[in-house]
Amino acid sequence: MSGVVLVVTEQFDVAADHVVAELNDRGTGVVRFDTSEFPQHLVMTARLDQDHSGTLCTTTRAVNIGDVGAVYYRRPSIYQPHPGLSEADAAWATREARFGFGGFLASLPVWLNHPADIARAEYKPVQLAAARAAGLNVPPTLLTNDAEAVRAFAKDVGPVVYKPLSGIQYKHDLGRDFIYTQPVELDQLDDAAIAATTCLFQQECPKDYEVRVTVVDGRCFAARIDAHSDRARIDWRADYDALTYRPIDVPSEVQAHIGNLLKALRLRFGALDFIVTPSGDWVWLEINPNGQWVWIADVTPRIAAAIADALEGRTTL
Repeated sequence: MSGVVLVVTEQFDVAADHVVAELNDRGTGVVRFDTSEFPQHLVMTARLDQDHSGTLCTTTRAVNIGDVGAVYYRRPSIYQPHPGLSEADAAWATREARFGFGGFLASLPVWLNHPADIARAEYKPVQLAAARAAGLNVPPTLLTNDAEAVRAFAKDVGPVVYKPLSGIQYKHDLGRDFIYTQPVELDQLDDAAIAATTCLFQQECPKDYEVRVTVVDGRCFAARIDAHSDRARIDWRADYDALTYRPIDVPSEVQAHIGNLLKALRLRFGALDFIVTPSGDWVWLEINPNGQWVWIADVTPRIAAAIADALEGRTTL
């Protein structure tokens, strides 16, 4: 495979910057844009009765759709309708843009990763079931809105933690907070809060250190994460300043299970988190189908090159 690479992401995306720089160094054509540019600063024309016939024009670049070799889907913004439209017209135009322009992009054949596959894999219950079927070591996990079920679960498996299902940001009138993994104190359970929505509880695993494994077309880039504060030992995202990183090899059996998981989820890229117990067992926690990786680029410096290889068709799908 060869051709122009479309990079679909927001304006300030350091990960995309690294990949674009790598592709530019190789002389590969790149057209980068954000979906928020459509329709005011992005023009699309496509013949749907013909294979890959059409053009895509940004304010600085134009590309024939037939010349597109791959699409790198990162973190684009929402569509921005023309100013001056009424609220109802703007909502209609935005929906039409999503299903029209977004649908046109979705019809292109080669993605890293396809947005529909990203959306499906972001559901924690989907990825947990897939990881277990793939052979990974998955901790006992409970999904419920029943506090009594939580108490029974803790009685069965021992100490448990609570984890949010849709991300760690909690936005409110005064700004935002972050909800990290939290140990559960059974005598302080809020029955009403648990009953208000779906909650995920998981057995608290003994932890020696953690590992972030970034996978690109089957190639694993792993960084060991050692935490040096109480907050970071519970959830390393809560205290980045208390972390140190170093490269680590992924056991071959774990690599095989990771491959099974990505195949099941139809992902070419994934960022996976593991706990390694004091006895050396690798316990899988989650996969982010569109995870950040620049923060460990000093430890795993070949990720941008691996993504560029994948977009150029240099790796086996």
